[in-house]
Amino acid sequence: MTDNARPDNPRTRIDTSRPHTARIWNYWLGGKDYYPVDRAAGEQIRELHPGIADYARADRAFLGRAVRYLTEDVGIRQFLDIGTGLPTVDNTHEVAQRIAPDARVVYVDNDPIVLRHAQALLTSTPEGRTDYLDADLRDVDLIIEQAARTLDMTRPVGLILLGVIIFVADEEDPYAYVRRLLDALPTGSHLVLSHTITRPDMPDVDAAVAFWNENGTPRLNQRTPERIADFFDGLELLEPGVVSCTRWRPETDDPAELAEVAMFGGVGRKA
Repeated sequence: MTDNARPDNPRTRIDTSRPHTARIWNYWLGGKDYYPVDRAAGEQIRELHPGIADYARADRAFLGRAVRYLTEDVGIRQFLDIGTGLPTVDNTHEVAQRIAPDARVVYVDNDPIVLRHAQALLTSTPEGRTDYLDADLRDVDLIIEQAARTLDMTRPVGLILLGVIIFVADEEDPYAYVRRLLDALPTGSHLVLSHTITRPDMPDVDAAVAFWNENGTPRLNQRTPERIADFFDGLELLEPGVVSCTRWRPETDDPAELAEVAMFGGVGRKA
């Protein structure tokens, strides 16, 4: 375990007085790492938008399919997963190392809740390796410098940004952070990104996000599907493009499983 991930680190102090996205996400996924305030907020959000828990499951399934594709079909053997979230089933290293035991994964998160549980992310096959960095997405130089202790930055990397860029407001230029991360990675690297959308035909999503921003932390920023696609500018956007996470290379033809959710994702290759 890295020093930052030790349970006695001051950063592991957790505020249980306000709901938190990582814990609510864990609640919706059926996990156990949440408090009554998170369950109450999660249920209130579900009342505003009954399908909200489906986003969490769809996003997790999208992660699994994308990592399997990059490991099995593309041959990528190292991943930089920023905005990791609380450990649950089929974390990035578990998916990748089932296919390629020598795969290496660096997890990054700035959340004391995730930091507290980081040891669960540091399991690995003997052939591979995992590491955890306590850092903010905005700390690009620090992330790249410390990730290089585990990853070979001369070889392609799978950059995972699932549901994390939503916490960067437009005035901070979230696109610049993504470009800087990609600029530090070599040709053949891939971006896997998901993001909550806003769209006129989904007003209940806007209501749920508004409730969250009034009551929870950190603040969420919605974007249109077109603005999400802009994160892939300069990359070769793989088929089927930026779509509902349920519809990115699905492994089923069940209409219920393919129902559109307001969490969109895509995968792009750096040429």
